[in-house]
Amino acid sequence: MKKAVLIPVTLFALAILASAQMSPQKKPLSPPASAECKFSDGKTIKMDYSSPRINDPQTHQPRKIFGGLVPYGQIWRTGANASTTFVTDGNVAVGGTAVPAGSYTIFTVPNADSWTLVISKKTGEWGTDYPGEKEDLARVPMAASKTAATVDNFAIAFDPSGSKCTLRMEWENTRASVDITK
Repeated sequence: MKKAVLIPVTLFALAILASAQMSPQKKPLSPPASAECKFSDGKTIKMDYSSPRINDPQTHQPRKIFGGLVPYGQIWRTGANASTTFVTDGNVAVGGTAVPAGSYTIFTVPNADSWTLVISKKTGEWGTDYPGEKEDLARVPMAASKTAATVDNFAIAFDPSGSKCTLRMEWENTRASVDITK
């Protein structure tokens, strides 16, 4: 009698599990993205981050990002989900500050007229887990300006020019940038 009940229950459970695995996966609210700079000598810098959207995931209405969702003057994880990584396979200078080859975590401190790029030696953080200034390799000033149009998706990019790459971060109506040289 017990086997007669157990078999249909087990088959039902397996059917539910199989249908759940075959259902289409939802896109993440802040999908993964990456940016890469390749210098002429073969050195590379790669950044992996998650790209949040300007629209609120629940209301689908635009949010005030800088000075709102991302407060001015406070450390920001610079993206969403897992912390943003900065990996360089050669020694570089970020805004004139020496950064040895290696893996780092990036944070920023946005302000209305300037930003600070925080390069942390501690890696593997999730979300807003800033390990503190004791783990900072460097804090580098970034220029801030307005974008020509609204940027809906947070983006990190590199603009190569000769022996440098300009690191550019854009979202809402703000662009922050700093030059990286080898």
